[in-house]
This record gives sequence, C-alpha cells and structure tokens, in this order.
Amino acid sequence: MKNKIGVLVPEILLPKNVDLRKWSVVACDQYTSEPEYWQKVKKIVGSNPSTLNIIFPEVYLEAPGKQERIKRIKAQMKKYLQTVLTPEKCFVLVDRKTNEVKSRKGLIMALDLENYNYHKGAKSLIRCTEGTVLNRLPPRIAIRKEALIELPHILILIDDPKKTVVEPLFKNLKHRNKIYDFNLMFSGGHLRGYKINDEKIIEKTIKNLEKLADKRSFSRKYGVKNEPIVLFAAGDGNHSLATAKATWELFKKRLPKSKLVNHPARYALVEVLNIHDTGLIFEPIHRVLFNVNLERLLKEMDYYYKKQKSTLDYKLFKTDKAAEQATRKAKKGSEHLIKFVSGKKFGVLQIKNPKLNLEVGTLQSFLDEYLVKHKETKIDYVHGDKAVAKLGRKSGNLGFYLPVMDKHDLFKTVILDGALPRKTFSLGEADEKRYYLECRKIRP
Repeated sequence: MKNKIGVLVPEILLPKNVDLRKWSVVACDQYTSEPEYWQKVKKIVGSNPSTLNIIFPEVYLEAPGKQERIKRIKAQMKKYLQTVLTPEKCFVLVDRKTNEVKSRKGLIMALDLENYNYHKGAKSLIRCTEGTVLNRLPPRIAIRKEALIELPHILILIDDPKKTVVEPLFKNLKHRNKIYDFNLMFSGGHLRGYKINDEKIIEKTIKNLEKLADKRSFSRKYGVKNEPIVLFAAGDGNHSLATAKATWELFKKRLPKSKLVNHPARYALVEVLNIHDTGLIFEPIHRVLFNVNLERLLKEMDYYYKKQKSTLDYKLFKTDKAAEQATRKAKKGSEHLIKFVSGKKFGVLQIKNPKLNLEVGTLQSFLDEYLVKHKETKIDYVHGDKAVAKLGRKSGNLGFYLPVMDKHDLFKTVILDGALPRKTFSLGEADEKRYYLECRKIRP
C-alpha cells in the first residue's frame, strides 16, 4: 500500500505455541550495569524459546566472545523462523499496563528508513530527538548486518492532540482479533495485542497520519514558516533506529537498484505512540560515573563552567534526605540545580547563568569533556532514583539525579532547536520499556 509518508504494512512474525512470558524480555539497552538482572532472566527462560536468545543485551557488549554470541544469535534466528515464528501481514495494536500506568496505547508498523537521517542538523520526516553518538553504532551494526530478523524496541512518537490515529482503533475491541494477552516477567506489567488487517481501517489510519503531515496544518500548529515537516519523532531506541539506517546504507552499496525499492531492510519495525496519551510518561535519565574522584571532578567542573562565564556552587550534606530538602527549598530561577550522591557523600550542584536551556545539557556538556580526559572513568545512563542511589553509593562511584522535561515541549523543541542532548528523557522507567515480542524478516 503506497503512501506519502513511507508507512509499510509489515509481514510481522509472531510466536506460536510458546510461553509468552518466557518469550518476551525487556529491551536490550536496559539494566546495562546490572548483569544480575540478565542472569535472572536467563534462569526464568531456561531452555524455552525466547527473544533472549536472539538479542544481544548491552550489558555484555564489552565482554569477550562477542563474535561467538552473534553466531549463536543468527543460528537461533534461523531455528525460530523454521519452528516458532509465523507471518501475519498486519499492524498490531498494543495496550500495555505497567506499575505506573493503567494503559499505554501503541500501534506497530514499519517505517521507510529513506525518510530518516540521524546526522546532526538533519530535517527528515522521521526525526531524532537526541544526538546520535556515532561510536555507539559499530557494535550494533555488526549485530544487525548479520541478523535474519529484527525485534523492535523503537518507540516512535506522533503529535496528535485530537487523537485521530491510534486511539480510534481501540473502539469496539471485542470485534478485534486478539493475538496475545499475558503478564510480562518481573515487574513489566501486562501486555495485550490485537491484529489490524482490515484494509479499510489500515487505509484510514494512514490517511489520518498523512493529515498530521499536511504542510499548512504543520506550520500553523508550531507557528513556523518554511520548516520541513517532522511527523515521527524517535522517543526511545534512537540508536537502534540509527543502527537500522546505517545498516540499510551498507546494504544499498552492494545491492542492484532493482532490489532497493522493496528490500525488507529498507524498513524498520516500530511502535507508534501519541505523545498526548495519558499513559505516556516522560521520566528523567540519570547519570552514574564509575571509578571517579569526586573532589577532582568538582574542581574541573568549576574550571569548566568559569570558562563559559557560568558559576558553580555546591553543598555537601550528611544524608540524602538533607540534600533533597535543600534542592526543594532552593529558589528556582534561571540557575540549574542537580542533586548527586557519591559513596557516603550527598550534595547539590548549583550552576548559575547556564549556557544551555536544560539541566541535562549543562551537565552532559561537562561530562563529555571530562570523560575524554579521564579514560579510567566510565559512565552509564540509568532509570529511576533507586538505581542512582544503589550505584552512586558504592565507593568510587558518583550518581547525578536529573529532572524531567515537559513532553508537550518535545516536538517544537526538536523543530526549532534540533536534537536534544542524548539521554534527555525516558518513556517511563526501565521496567516500562518495550518488551520484545513481534519480529520481522530483514533479509529476503
């Protein structure tokens, strides 16, 4: 079905006759500093068919045996294609219940990667919401270029205040073809899915998406002139989408032109969500540093901000509660306040006259420079205050707590200012991330 916005009704591969709770595991880029989480997943899965066996959890990216793991993944993909996965040409309507929200609605489809560009300053129809770290792509590309199938954890956002695309599909659910309904492992919540294969409904859904991409309506909505349209914004899985694009560009170099138009790797399977869905909650992404000296870091931070003609003040407290109270009592003006924990020390940074609009940008700009100078220090991006407290309180570690941005500012900010600093926000907590279930072939 051709359309102006590059939407494909994909041939989705769904598992049959398997324990879906063991089949479905959380996105591979979660719990990257908690190998014990993935060990627990492995124990639950056992010898059962599972997406655990066809993904590469990023906690293991630096571990030895990467090529052997990739070979095992490819072999398991081939096996599952023969024994477990069956094709259905359709959209999939998704309803996710988590510990935080009763319902988060999404629609699984495929998008044309020709409409996407992850490089800085790009004005593509599918837009990055955060800066792409190019050196994070090669290990991911190495995995995808060998893969027979893809599993999406990419969440794509649309700005649909009148709720014309996803929400209408939830009317008359009793007439929909339910394809799964089960509890996710650990604290992942509950997942329901419905097959959407009625051509008239699909056509109407695509037309409603096309209306959101109308040039005149777009300009009026955001108060802009002559700005290229952004219809889809990568809300989660930015680097997975960039990996899909980079891999497709590699495929294009060795494929004849006749095979480029309909090649399955040209598309990426994604879940589309409306930013106005009440079940879609933006959460901050915090920073944890490992093998770091707090006093030295604060001295370098002071020097860094002075160069920017900003001012750094900080206070230390004996307890986390005292630091939290100080943060809340501080008179919030144009300065940026960032709470931190390092071993048994708790504190609050105050950066006056910051040069960037968001606290995450102010902090990350310094960390980028600091980490280049101090190769011994590593960083991780974590979800939830508990994870920061757990990791930050270990000797030699340092955890920064960051505030969250207003989700309704996202599209206009991306249109006017470009991609946000990486890891600015998260769509929910770690256990609310997408769990793998659906697959799609990316090789003929």
